Amino acid sequence: MLVPLFDDDTGLLMLAGIGDTAVDCFEVSTAEPFLTQSHCLTDASTRGIAMVPKLALDVISCEVVRVLQLTDSCIVPISYQVPRKSGQEFHDDLYPDTVGTTPAMSAAEWWKGGNKQVDKVSLHPDKRPKPAAKQMPVKKELPRGGSKESTSSSPLSTPSSTAAPSRSPSSTSGLSSGFLPSPSQSVKTIQNMLPTSKFRHIQGAVMHRDKHITNIRNLNLTTPGESDGFCVNRQRVAVPLAIAGGQIAVFERSGPGRQPDTALPTIQNSVNVVDFSWDPFDTHRLAVGDDAKIRMWQVPEGGLKETLTQPKLILQHTEKIYSIKFHPLASGVLVSSSYDLTVRLWNLESGEQVKILTGHQDQVFGMAWSPDGKLLATVCKDGKVRIYDPRKSAAPVQEGPGPEGHRGARVVWVCDGKYLLVSGFDRSERVLYLFSADSLSSGPIANAALNVSPSTLIPFYDHDTSVVILSGKGDTRVYIYELVPEDPYFIECSSFNSPEPHKGLAFLPKTECNVRDVEIAVGLMLTKTTIEPVAFRVPRVKKEFFQDDVYPDTAVWWEPALTASAWLSGSNGQHKKLSLKPKDMTPSEAPKEAPVRKYLPSSVYLEEKTDEQKKEELLSAMVSKLGNMDDPLPQESFEGVDDEEW
Repeated sequence: MLVPLFDDDTGLLMLAGIGDTAVDCFEVSTAEPFLTQSHCLTDASTRGIAMVPKLALDVISCEVVRVLQLTDSCIVPISYQVPRKSGQEFHDDLYPDTVGTTPAMSAAEWWKGGNKQVDKVSLHPDKRPKPAAKQMPVKKELPRGGSKESTSSSPLSTPSSTAAPSRSPSSTSGLSSGFLPSPSQSVKTIQNMLPTSKFRHIQGAVMHRDKHITNIRNLNLTTPGESDGFCVNRQRVAVPLAIAGGQIAVFERSGPGRQPDTALPTIQNSVNVVDFSWDPFDTHRLAVGDDAKIRMWQVPEGGLKETLTQPKLILQHTEKIYSIKFHPLASGVLVSSSYDLTVRLWNLESGEQVKILTGHQDQVFGMAWSPDGKLLATVCKDGKVRIYDPRKSAAPVQEGPGPEGHRGARVVWVCDGKYLLVSGFDRSERVLYLFSADSLSSGPIANAALNVSPSTLIPFYDHDTSVVILSGKGDTRVYIYELVPEDPYFIECSSFNSPEPHKGLAFLPKTECNVRDVEIAVGLMLTKTTIEPVAFRVPRVKKEFFQDDVYPDTAVWWEPALTASAWLSGSNGQHKKLSLKPKDMTPSEAPKEAPVRKYLPSSVYLEEKTDEQKKEELLSAMVSKLGNMDDPLPQESFEGVDDEEW
């Protein structure tokens, strides 16, 4: 929903969408081009927006509009200023007389038919009306330059500003384009002191076209909401096709480029695919769930050379399947959910069903194994989140209230398996819920509302960095959060926007990341005809060092810790760990982030001081600087762009 605000004096129209991070400013004119746009990107999603009264503007800094953006944690002023060479004069052409604050008539007079207009007042600092004695004590008129109540902000545009080149407006043509938005760090900012994240400025970027798989034909865009839409491993990608027989195309990542126009060899699954997944310990084995069966397909070395029609193994269900998940530690263990409201545990070594988990009263939206492989979490349409210990009991060991909405949800274990993250819906918005894995019955301990959209958010969680990346089918925006096991729990990071709506986003294993470019995640984005890799990078200056704070030792995910029979008999295990540091890189040990200004404008500190105090402090500061010539320059600690990237 767009919230419009209009300033009659300047003809400026402000538009902000609830849940968006952009605030648009349009100069409305009665002649062409009619609308001239200025674009301001902010750090957080908008929950509300309001315009500051004209009498509160800093007219000496040529501030023509100031709006206040309400976010989840703060109120941020956004100032729009016209750049002028003289910053100490009042520009009459920018500030026509504006509506005053004295009412023109009483309510009774208006009801009787009165139509008086509110008197206009000048915005000139020397001509402004003095406050009435009844409202507040009479103050000594402030000197030329604005009142203490006005908030001054630097006329700097945001990095993403697309404002038109500034030009001096004339008194005959009215206001011109070139208003520069500036989210202001000022005394009026009301902001909680939230913890910062080293991933706050994470950058997502689509990789070069020579890594794309293009010309994909007959893509199936109607897979159920419980499916991710396609699945990937470090060697290949499986994509469902809208061709009779439930066919699945398999593309080798080692052979990107344009696919031939002729028919490709496929996996013929006989019926339409519902959900499918690669075996984490066998890059050739693909499990496919459909109407009432799970078929295990074996892709030959080097990829498909001919059409596959016979699966290696078939597991028989009683009804249609919702979703399937491989065990993260034990080879040959699979779990599936079905329309019969059961969750079934399978031993692929014997090809037999091991146990049926019960307790669900409606459709099972999502399932997730705990990092240690002991527990299984589910989120259900009946409004419950459940945790099972499948080797000990068919009934849930814990149960608690889940999302209010009934349009789909996903669940994933986070923060070393101590919490559950559920992406679902309330009555209107998409919401993230955080549960303590030890007390589901207490309900969520924190939540974060995102936006209004019909698609279910699919989470990818990186256990090494505690970063979660979320996106839905048909979305263009990819949300990124760092999760922490204490308040505020959700630390919002920069989001990534794809050029067009994508049909799915699946992530490669951590070992596929290029640590030399400080990549913490690499995903494959599915569009209507292409598969495009997207890298998520943390901006660092000295990339010649291994960023050890970003890359702790990671799990050897491709080696199982247990066999199916060992796990089912009660044994537990864990993955071995390995370092991602290349042999020719030196650890950074203490990498420095880009400095963030946390101080207020100098005018605030000097506001109540005498001229003598100001002179003394200024002189002391200059002497101090001269006495520290050997100290490193401030810019040496700044984040910037690597020389090779210019």
